[in-house]
Amino acid sequence: MLSRHAVPVGRILGIPIDLDPSWFLVFALLTWTLAVGYYPAEFKNWPALEYWIVGAITACCLYGSVLLHELGHSVVARRYGIPVRRITLFIFGGVAQIASEPPSPGAEFWVAIAGPVVSAFLAAGFRLAEPALPSGSALLALARYLAYINGALLLFNLIPGFPLDGGRIFRAVVWRFTRSMRRATVVAGNVGRFVGFLFILTGVWKIFGGSLINGMWIAFIGWFLESAALAQIQLQTAHALLAGHTVAESMDRRYAEIDADTALNALREDPLLRPGEPSAVVTSGGRVLGLVSPHSFEEVPRAKWPTTPVAEVMIPLSRMKWVRPDTDLEAALEVMERDGLHQLPVMEDGQVVGMLTRSNLIGFLRGLRSRNGEHWSPAR
Repeated sequence: MLSRHAVPVGRILGIPIDLDPSWFLVFALLTWTLAVGYYPAEFKNWPALEYWIVGAITACCLYGSVLLHELGHSVVARRYGIPVRRITLFIFGGVAQIASEPPSPGAEFWVAIAGPVVSAFLAAGFRLAEPALPSGSALLALARYLAYINGALLLFNLIPGFPLDGGRIFRAVVWRFTRSMRRATVVAGNVGRFVGFLFILTGVWKIFGGSLINGMWIAFIGWFLESAALAQIQLQTAHALLAGHTVAESMDRRYAEIDADTALNALREDPLLRPGEPSAVVTSGGRVLGLVSPHSFEEVPRAKWPTTPVAEVMIPLSRMKWVRPDTDLEAALEVMERDGLHQLPVMEDGQVVGMLTRSNLIGFLRGLRSRNGEHWSPAR
């Protein structure tokens, strides 16, 4: 759902913070809505410029609240040993990209509820601050709106529709009683899809009732929720299908192999290194040294490509993720999901014997489903 062209803005507690391109559009629309609609109706006789300034500050504070909400999830996830790759702010608010599933129902519950707890404290804090602020002032306007929006964020996220926080709390409860995370995810995911369809139907009803913008927005949120829930169900289905199969059954035994002294400009013309294609194994004298991918070029100025050997930009063997041919495919998929990898070298006795890619896995899954007379498509 998120763009690959997110803008990095810094780190908090060591966690990278990104802005999805959609954030800039929503920031502008929210500022405009507050400046020409909400604040003039609630607080009259301000100078026109003040409405715009307070509107922009409010939009920033809103996304600051969302960021704190996601940091709540992230801090608790880390306490359970779950890595957090990054937090991205986007059109629907924000998302903490947690690298792996929680180890237990209890961990899932506390990670899921941490965000709403932060929102509850923020809503209460801003509400308690209101009586101390001057009547009709910009500070009062800001506190009142942030109290309202954090309360709304709290209630919305507690809707029991996976993957909202409420849906994850529901999954934790089902997981606790069924003792199966996979089954709990499917149950919670289907409830999430139902909630998503309700939003879509509500949005369509509002559109036909004459509320075009609100209706489209509600339907769009419903589509997003339904798609995200379906993606989780498909992921669990994929894990179930891959169980009992090994990497050797799915890997591609053809892979690019290049010498460590090869210059980047020569490598760039290799068709095997087009975006989305497997990475190349870097060797010297028959010995595997590391891995180089299209992303390896990003930090090197184009003018230096003819004089920069791949050995300078490769991922060295000591840091390279790889699997054995007899590794369970489900475990290999978990590694790829956790580390955000699109391919994994397959090694045996110190030598690369193949490459496991996401396209390999998708093709293998389709084959498994075809044998059962079913249709499968990758998660959206």
